[in-house]
Amino acid sequence: MCGRFTLTQDRKSIVEDLEVAEWSAAGEHRPRFNVAPTQSALVLTWSDEAPGSHRAVRDMRWGLVPGWAKDPAIASKLINARGESIAEKPSFRNLVGRRRCAVITDGFFEWKKDGKASVPHYIHDPAGKALPMAGLWDVWKAPDDTYLTTFTIVTTEARSDITFLHDRMPVILARDDLDTWLDVAHVPKEKALALVKAYAGPLETFPVSKLVNSVRYDSAEIIRRADPEVGTQGSLF
Repeated sequence: MCGRFTLTQDRKSIVEDLEVAEWSAAGEHRPRFNVAPTQSALVLTWSDEAPGSHRAVRDMRWGLVPGWAKDPAIASKLINARGESIAEKPSFRNLVGRRRCAVITDGFFEWKKDGKASVPHYIHDPAGKALPMAGLWDVWKAPDDTYLTTFTIVTTEARSDITFLHDRMPVILARDDLDTWLDVAHVPKEKALALVKAYAGPLETFPVSKLVNSVRYDSAEIIRRADPEVGTQGSLF
C-alpha cells in the first residue's frame, strides 16, 4: 500500500524530470516530505488542448471521492486502489478508461513490524529522480455546488526486496510508460492495465525517524537515514 509519500523536488526539477508542458496547479510549490491522505498533492494528467497533446500538472486531494458518492468521508477508505481489481470495483471501474493520472512523488514510506512496534522506512530512487505513481481521479459535486477533485494511488504486489516491509507497493510508472497510462483519449484501458505491475527500476530503502508518523512534521529531517532501533512509535496506517 501507500500511506505517505514525498515530493522533495522543486518546480523546475519536476518540469524537467517529467517533461511537463503545462503547470495548472494553484499556489506556489514547495518541497514536501510527509504528504498524507486528505492533503493536496500534485498529479500529472494528459491534455489534448493547444498547442498539442502534453503532460499537465494539477493539484488534487488525496483520497478518492467518486462522483456518485453521497458522503465525501468515503475518501479515507479510498486512498489506495488494488490494481488487480480496479476494472471491476464500482469505485474505480468507470475511471480506468477515462480518468487516469500519475501522482508525482520521489519516495514513499512503509512500516516494518518489530514486535509491538513499527519502524518507518523510506523508499526512493537512489539518484533522486521522480517516482510517478499510477492513479485514478474523479470530481465530486458538493451540495453547495462546489467541486472537489480527488485521487487514489493504484497498488500491486510488492517486489521481493520490499516484502520485508509490506506485501503491497504503489504502481510506479517507468518514463516510457507514462504517456500510455495518462492518455485516456487514445490508449484503451486494457493496454493501460498491463502496466499494473511491480516497478523494475532502482529503489533504495532505509529506516527513518518516527517523526513521519505525525502529519505535523514536514521537513527534510524525516527522510534522513536513522538507526533501525528508532521509530518505535506505532504506524498510523
